[in-house]
Amino acid sequence: MADPSSYRPKPGEIPDSPGVYKFRDEHRRVIYVGKAKSLRQRLANYFQDLAGLHPRTRSMVTTAASVEWTVVSTEVEALQLEYSWIKEFDPRFNVKYRDDKSYPYLAVTLNEEFPRVQVMRGAKKKGVRYFGPYGHAWAIRETVDLMLRVFPVRTCSAGVFKNAARTGRPCLLGYIGKCSAPCVGRVTPEEHRELADDFCDFMAGRTGTYIRRLEKDMMAAAEDMEYERAARLRDDVGALKRAMEKSAVVLADATDADLIAVAEDELEAAVQIFHVRGGRVRGQRGWVTDKVENVDTSGLVEHALQQLYGEESGDSVPKEVLVPALPEDPEAVSQWLAGRRGSQVSLRIPQRGDKKDLMATVQRNAQQALGLHKTKRASDLTTRSRALEEIAEALGLDTAPLRIECFDISHLQGDDVVASMVVFEDGLARKGEYRRFQIKGFEGQDDVRSMHEVISRRFRRYLQEKERTGEWEEGPAATGAVPADPRAVAAQEPDEVPVPETAGLGTPVGAGVAVEAGAPAEPGAPAEPGVPVVSGASAEFGPAAPAPEETLVTEPAEPREDDGRPKRFAYPPQLLVVDGGQPQVAAAKRALDELGIDDIAVCGLAKRLEEVWLPDDDDPVVLPRSSEGLYLLQRVRDEAHRFAITYQRAKRAKRIRSSPLDAVAGLGETRKQALIKHFGSVKKLRQATIEEICEVPGIGRRTAESVAVALAAAAPAAPAVNTATGEIIEEDDGGSTT
Repeated sequence: MADPSSYRPKPGEIPDSPGVYKFRDEHRRVIYVGKAKSLRQRLANYFQDLAGLHPRTRSMVTTAASVEWTVVSTEVEALQLEYSWIKEFDPRFNVKYRDDKSYPYLAVTLNEEFPRVQVMRGAKKKGVRYFGPYGHAWAIRETVDLMLRVFPVRTCSAGVFKNAARTGRPCLLGYIGKCSAPCVGRVTPEEHRELADDFCDFMAGRTGTYIRRLEKDMMAAAEDMEYERAARLRDDVGALKRAMEKSAVVLADATDADLIAVAEDELEAAVQIFHVRGGRVRGQRGWVTDKVENVDTSGLVEHALQQLYGEESGDSVPKEVLVPALPEDPEAVSQWLAGRRGSQVSLRIPQRGDKKDLMATVQRNAQQALGLHKTKRASDLTTRSRALEEIAEALGLDTAPLRIECFDISHLQGDDVVASMVVFEDGLARKGEYRRFQIKGFEGQDDVRSMHEVISRRFRRYLQEKERTGEWEEGPAATGAVPADPRAVAAQEPDEVPVPETAGLGTPVGAGVAVEAGAPAEPGAPAEPGVPVVSGASAEFGPAAPAPEETLVTEPAEPREDDGRPKRFAYPPQLLVVDGGQPQVAAAKRALDELGIDDIAVCGLAKRLEEVWLPDDDDPVVLPRSSEGLYLLQRVRDEAHRFAITYQRAKRAKRIRSSPLDAVAGLGETRKQALIKHFGSVKKLRQATIEEICEVPGIGRRTAESVAVALAAAAPAAPAVNTATGEIIEEDDGGSTT
């Protein structure tokens, strides 16, 4: 536990101006971010007598080892920079709302030639208009089904649309009148887009125009004795009215507003948001958070506003935001919201009338959500705490292992040998810390040797981080065990694949440096050295993201700087678990001993009898079958096994799908497919002359020569034979070899 006086800034160092500050721990990881009108006054509050601080604030300042700040010119810039840093660094002592689900939206893809109506979740895309969020996807589908009678907009996927266009036959919805069938040319692109625009107008609340128009057409058809058409129009009016009834009128003045309510106790808080558009409730969502910092209702409201509108712009930010308590600086927050919307936003507390009554309803929803969450979590939190205590007692640890790392080896008969590292913190999976390894120190099947290699690589990186930050004191095992240059480690271990939890959003600033906060990153600027490049990051409510085994991350050439972001291997576990018995445990322990690490506990969990093995012990530790500690170790081990085998299967599938054409530089997927389509198979392509290859559109003579050379080099020496059947295995006509 650090003494705050050891890193307290000297008198006069802290400026008396607006800014954002961040506390770092001993590993240089940012643990808290805050903003202030006056940095000097705010930071002084953290360095008073510990007995006078709130318990959560006291815990934060004793965990921290340094404090830095950035000066900005206005309070609005401070608000923007605080939000960016919280998203970037994910500080453990800041309030972070956890979405209890990924809320579905009704989306209209106006960025396509033929707009499509569909259910969408996750990050919002440019050119798509969203309505919602809704509590359930079925509620969206019911509404869409009713409205397709009047607005027969396309709802099919791109594949179905192309297939219908190719065959000249629409799908079922086209035959029953719930799709205008633009795929077969029943309507022009302009007519279909007009239908989509009318659909959006109706969903946006402009309902009266369409109802009156349909009723007028119905009466005219009846007068002309077109009774069948009048009946269809009558049914259309009924369908639109039933769709409108699903979102009852709550505000008579057709207000566009978001109502935010907070229910809290000493430990947790729940936030509920009602989205009202055109006077009707169009969506609802809820969050729950741990109160890890000393924050009141106004602070919770401010955090909710940052998370709710931090990534939004335009009409997604309503004209009016109703809250139970105003933030500490309501003018700055209102200006920030106005900047996101592009026009004035009213931020206030409802005092009377329908809006106050609706706020009471939202408040009741928040209280019920908090009660339900506490009921669900009570047993889970107690169970996890008991599991960690049981593990500490069984293994003779001084404290409960708050961070557990587990390693597993996976291969198929000695081929494609890989390893996985999974991380559990406080008994919960921390998927952003997962890592994957390729075993390249040797070939063949040797789980013990593979385990030794992986543990050595992982903790060599840990020692390198300590050496770089000045925490590593050279000892007997230090010389020769740790490369002097951090780049040497990265060069030696190019196959460790990190799976980041969040992507950084900004560039850190040194202590006491005045910057222009909120400036956007320069487009096309090169990535920061050492920062993994992630494809397809989610941005709405936290990491939202693809599954870890599917995330592809480039290997950085250099380690990250001391910017407070989560490092790749900088944080050691209190307990290291290996999937295996005594030989694997001995290999892991030997790897740690060779690196001079003696403060990390090691154990192994054998699958057959679920025995826990410790280093240098001839007999295993047997935990009761009903033990929560054993159950947690099993979960950790099974997760490591799942992560490893998923990676191994992906590598094997990629290898099987490989083609000799992959070795041709500059030959993309389109031209590969053109070659295979033209010749029919790789075998026939190999037999073709260079002149015949040049006949394929897009293939020049130089490329044709490269293709011929690559195929000649990859030609099999003799035909492969299936030993079970005696059949000769031919090359796959699709261009892959097996």
